[in-house]
Amino acid sequence: MRKLPKLFNSEISLNENIITAVSKRKDTEKNQDQTKNAFSEKWTSASEKDLTNDKNFIHDQKKWFLSLYGFSNEDQLAEFLKGKTILDAGCGIGYKTSWVASLASDSIVVGMDISDSLGIAAQKYKNQENLFFIKGDIANTEFDCGVFDLVICDQVIMHTEKPEITFNHLGSLIKPSGYFFYYLYAKKALPRELVDDFFRHETHKITNKELWEFSSQLTELGKNLSELKVKINSPEIPLLNIKKGEYDLQRFIYWNFLKCFYNSEWDSSANDIVNFDWYSPSNAKRYTESEFNDLVISNKFEIDFFHKEEACFSGRLIKQD
Repeated sequence: MRKLPKLFNSEISLNENIITAVSKRKDTEKNQDQTKNAFSEKWTSASEKDLTNDKNFIHDQKKWFLSLYGFSNEDQLAEFLKGKTILDAGCGIGYKTSWVASLASDSIVVGMDISDSLGIAAQKYKNQENLFFIKGDIANTEFDCGVFDLVICDQVIMHTEKPEITFNHLGSLIKPSGYFFYYLYAKKALPRELVDDFFRHETHKITNKELWEFSSQLTELGKNLSELKVKINSPEIPLLNIKKGEYDLQRFIYWNFLKCFYNSEWDSSANDIVNFDWYSPSNAKRYTESEFNDLVISNKFEIDFFHKEEACFSGRLIKQD
């Protein structure tokens, strides 16, 4: 077995290339099991459909990662990662974790996830010597405080039961002057927020098969709307948080009323997974920019880079001494 540096304050066990943190916490949160199962279903399906072979999807995800965290290209990211001990908290099937490890061969990279995706990741990337996978709860990792130079939590914090507590816990794992790559969902127009919550509740009453069918239907709707190539002008509607401007019809409906994701460059299964990802988990909290700033200040971070778009707030934070 490859030797993992001492990072834990509890016991660990090894089974089929997966290190498991033995948590001292015995209680379970009401929605976390459902969310864990939703992501297990998502990533198992992604593996069966071999999502990582969709070159356009992987290219776009890497390009987006660079823009989310303030890097112009892979070389710039590789230089930043050099020599660090890194945690990828909520790593899914591990393709981005593997990418990070390949860019920084002199770094130690640890991927953690609570879902069954860890089995897929550990098997697929078992030959990367500087990469380890740990099955555990990112809200209660059992790592020692201050053991990582960098914690990456890309599109995951919102899916934990209490994101503010998760943010605080992950922050505690970072060394003074270390970095936190964070991503939080942004609140959208009021009709979209209401519809999202309603459908997220309703989809929990149906089977995974029915939810995949629903996701495919949303992909088809997004495709049909996109192919109309219709532009509309919307006035500012402050009470609904709808912004003034010219929109493609699909994007206007997408941002303000109903998520019906579609990218013509991706395989249909990749589009379906994005729609499934949005509606399947119980936990998916959204934030205003003011709420995000309060979270940063209360956890004693400084903003090193800030990125804002309709979907999210993201960037790099530096841990204050």
